[in-house]
Amino acid sequence: MPNAKTHDAITVMLAAPAAAAAYAATSRVSAAVIVSLSFLFGGLMFGPDLDTVSRQYSRWGVLRWLWFPYRSFFKHRSRFSHGLILGALLRVLYFAGVVTLVLFVTAYVYASCTGGRLPKPADIAVVWGPIGGFVNSHLGGGDFYLFSFVGVWVGAASHTFTDVAGSFIKTGRVAKFL
Repeated sequence: MPNAKTHDAITVMLAAPAAAAAYAATSRVSAAVIVSLSFLFGGLMFGPDLDTVSRQYSRWGVLRWLWFPYRSFFKHRSRFSHGLILGALLRVLYFAGVVTLVLFVTAYVYASCTGGRLPKPADIAVVWGPIGGFVNSHLGGGDFYLFSFVGVWVGAASHTFTDVAGSFIKTGRVAKFL
């Protein structure tokens, strides 16, 4: 398996081709920008190695505690962390759920301490709905979430492909392939 510097270098080198592919597919500069930035985020901050104490995990700084349950639950290099389909999807869903839970608990504690109205779980949709609508309509022309997920997914997939290629080469199986 390649080390963190190699993964980072590959991620940075592939960001421009990811942007070019997004532009070629959509003819939209906004799509290219969103995909390339999401690609960088997916490869540098949101990759499969968040299930270990890794460089990606360390980059979260004071917020790395958000990933502790994820690290505890998923085995390293399992299909749920490094899998091409489930890996990025589970990290996105996990992160969205944790952020929502933290914000809800924060609002609940604040309301209980100040004597305000305690939020209900249904209030989550009331708050996130307009935020999501604004982001989607003003960033990316209505496809912000799709372009963001594609970028994150391909950025994380580049990490997995690099791991597979590194393992393939180290075990000597590359000679059989050629």
